[in-house]
Amino acid sequence: MIEAVTDKNLEEVLPLIRQYQEFYKIADINDDRNREFFSQFGEDKTEGCQFLFRNEQGQAVAFATVYFTFVSSIPAKVGVMNDLYTIEEYRGKGIGRQLIDHCLAFAKSKGAVRLQWLTAEDNETAQKLYDSMNTNQSTWKVYTYTD
Repeated sequence: MIEAVTDKNLEEVLPLIRQYQEFYKIADINDDRNREFFSQFGEDKTEGCQFLFRNEQGQAVAFATVYFTFVSSIPAKVGVMNDLYTIEEYRGKGIGRQLIDHCLAFAKSKGAVRLQWLTAEDNETAQKLYDSMNTNQSTWKVYTYTD
């Protein structure tokens, strides 16, 4: 079952966010900072929304986050699925695909023309999922700049 993250269930998704950050070897993970940051999203917010997936027992086992931005080259609003994480024991069960489809539907309902995302080059498990879907892989290189 997929539901939007709100003040009522944010505490349930915070451990998954921590695991996601650990997976990507993020230094200085801070649960208070995560709580503050992710509480700004919601189904009625213009910035984006976070969704969680519950298993049959009602436990939060996966999440995805969609942000909105604009792309001048097409020119249009796009949804950016900046996060997608499923607890390891639940991978390969279709949860990621369900979350992606849900995020695409949500993005389109908010006026976005597409959903796009990045993944690490060595995240082969995720790439297998993405390659099995009707997606196009970009040839763009990603740069980050911090001064």
